[in-house]
Amino acid sequence: MLRLLACVFVGSGLGGMIRYLISVYMNRWVGVHTQQGSLAALFPWPTFTVNILGCFLIGLIYGLADNSGVNMSPEVRALLTAGFCGGLTTFSTFSHENYLLFQSHDFGIIAIYAVVSLVIGFGAAWCGHALVD
Repeated sequence: MLRLLACVFVGSGLGGMIRYLISVYMNRWVGVHTQQGSLAALFPWPTFTVNILGCFLIGLIYGLADNSGVNMSPEVRALLTAGFCGGLTTFSTFSHENYLLFQSHDFGIIAIYAVVSLVIGFGAAWCGHALVD
């Protein structure tokens, strides 16, 4: 168990660093290439990018591990999924869980989980801001 936790720790650090670098460089790029105040300048491109990248990577990793005969140790799997993709974005895990529900044809649960997660997540963020504003 300690080895798995160490793998998640290392992967999370790497994912977090990549997320930070993408954010810094994309914010610079957007600032240079878009008109101030435009919709393109206001859209949260860095977060959107890491969320989509994380979703793609977690799907690729689980697909390789589960469906393609790639022999992936539990340590490597933990480092890449819970670690790297989790450090890059937790949205990747959320999307993967919805994919698993979709495969199980649990469409009602998908709808509930997605909508409730987004609404309550937004509400929780609002409450957090409200406590300190």
